[in-house]
Amino acid sequence: MAGFKIGRVTQDIKRELSAILRELKDPRISSMLSVVKVTVSNDMSHCKAYVSAIEGTEKTKESVEGLKSATGFVKRELSNRLHLRKCPELTFVADDSIEYGAQINQLLEGLHKDASEKAGL
Repeated sequence: MAGFKIGRVTQDIKRELSAILRELKDPRISSMLSVVKVTVSNDMSHCKAYVSAIEGTEKTKESVEGLKSATGFVKRELSNRLHLRKCPELTFVADDSIEYGAQINQLLEGLHKDASEKAGL
């Protein structure tokens, strides 16, 4: 039973964090920042949010620094929106999965382009 609640809370936190990040006005935080993954501990006392920016890893790391300074505000907003008895401690982690996905997409487009050129020869 507890696994269902943790999964539900994890999805709720991810959804609300995405909405809260759009409202932050810190210039260090990228406007194209995305919450990739959220993990919550079994006792719901700690939460890791993996974030990634399209602009690259340097912008993601800069955004994480901005998020660390805004952790108190984000935690308060999260607590107000989700009505949790105890809001978990938030930790933001830089992730490069969006940039990696864009690189893979470029490689696939290049392969597709090469294949279509060879077929046309």
